[in-house]
Amino acid sequence: MYILCSDLEGVWVPEVWINVAKKTGIEELKLTTRDIQDYNVLMKRRLRILEEHKLTLKDIQDVIATIEPMEGAFEFLTWLRTKMQVIIVSDTFREFADPLMAQLGRPTLLCHHLTTDERGMIVDYNLRQPDPKRKVVEALHSLEYQVVAMGDSYNDTSMLMAADQGILYRPPQNVIDEFPQFPVITNYEDLRKKLENYF
Repeated sequence: MYILCSDLEGVWVPEVWINVAKKTGIEELKLTTRDIQDYNVLMKRRLRILEEHKLTLKDIQDVIATIEPMEGAFEFLTWLRTKMQVIIVSDTFREFADPLMAQLGRPTLLCHHLTTDERGMIVDYNLRQPDPKRKVVEALHSLEYQVVAMGDSYNDTSMLMAADQGILYRPPQNVIDEFPQFPVITNYEDLRKKLENYF
């Protein structure tokens, strides 16, 4: 029996930090795991920028409240969940994800959480565990499941490599070039055809 482990941003919803960058005009916040391979380096950089510009958790949540899923994402995910179990495995945070998950019909989400101070500033991020996406796949394998994994960024690749089948969904060219072993899919219709092999 197959379970799908999927990234969230870039697959089902737009990138949160890119939307924050557009709203605030802070170009440096447009950098994501598509650009920077080391997630800890990326997050420390983001926290520094938030502190410099005095952006609070609520400021980011206000932007997230305006984000809608990708066109067709809710319908596709709803259909897919009638065919196989789906787990969203994301490097987002509980404090960010709730309005996005509500719009997707609340599939199972495994992610991280944030620490804020009395000002409402984000002062730290707390990873669920090191290399969490890969470890989800390994845990499912220990339960005798087979795993299809899907994502678009550098931080998804260890999950894709651990899975029985890894899929790059709408990745940037740099990720395609560095991980040519994975099939590349760019729309939900082709994704449907691919995933039908695992029902």
